[in-house]
Amino acid sequence: MNDIFTKYAITDVIHLAAESHVDRSIVSPLDFVYTNVIGTVNLLNTAKEYWKDDLSYEKAHDGSWDTQRDHLFYHVSTDEVYGSLGKEGLFTETTPYYPNSPYSASKAASDHFVRAFGETYHLPIVVSNCSNNYGPNQFPEKLIPLFIHNIINKKALPVYGDGHYSRDWLYVIDHARAIDLIFHEGRKGDTYNIGGFNEWTNIDLVKLLCAQMDEKLGRSNGESEQLITYVKDRPGHDRRYAIDATKLEKELGWSPSVTFEQGLAATINWYLQNTAWLENVTSEFYQQYYNEIYNN
Repeated sequence: MNDIFTKYAITDVIHLAAESHVDRSIVSPLDFVYTNVIGTVNLLNTAKEYWKDDLSYEKAHDGSWDTQRDHLFYHVSTDEVYGSLGKEGLFTETTPYYPNSPYSASKAASDHFVRAFGETYHLPIVVSNCSNNYGPNQFPEKLIPLFIHNIINKKALPVYGDGHYSRDWLYVIDHARAIDLIFHEGRKGDTYNIGGFNEWTNIDLVKLLCAQMDEKLGRSNGESEQLITYVKDRPGHDRRYAIDATKLEKELGWSPSVTFEQGLAATINWYLQNTAWLENVTSEFYQQYYNEIYNN
């Protein structure tokens, strides 16, 4: 990191790098600590040292550090740090942290370190917490590309528990638009939630995916839905996530550009047009891994 900052004269950081799959965090939690916590602190330390001559140690009259406009450390995080919601309500930027998986705990820790560097070293920071991403190029350890792959190959679609776990879904292009907007116009030291205003239970999502896949593959209606297989629930499975992105919408003018049905259709089209890529990255190792997880 020191060499990269020096060679390229890094002025700003948008930090998205992370181990992000909950199932793998249950199997190997230390991988998530090394990458998400230690990796983030290494990056923070490098930014702090490289930018130290530009950091102000006096706050502006409004209590902000906005005098430091030459640099920004933007940390991208997840709604999973907030824990599980009940049947009602939404996560806001002031919702207390309550992580329940090794993945969410590692992201919560990295969030805290970012804010601590902002307070202790006056590093100019901003944090955003997003809901579940989907879209082109997503690695098929995630639900939607994994199930697209399995439907194409007529393999089982493993659904945890009763299938009524609920998530808010965010199209990756809309997430990228939000990041760009927050990076350029967000307040330093602040937090923004990014969500699709788009909550679905897992089973309803899978049935919609099956219906769209049947249509695009020329299969009979309901054929892919027969592949749905209910499997033993995973440990520490949060029941419901839902993001309130009102702050981002009102303060910076962001809103989702597509409905979930539109985004899902575009995502399916991309994978069907890139089946060679999908088969190449869906290695035998990951197939064996998923068989172990979903069959135990």
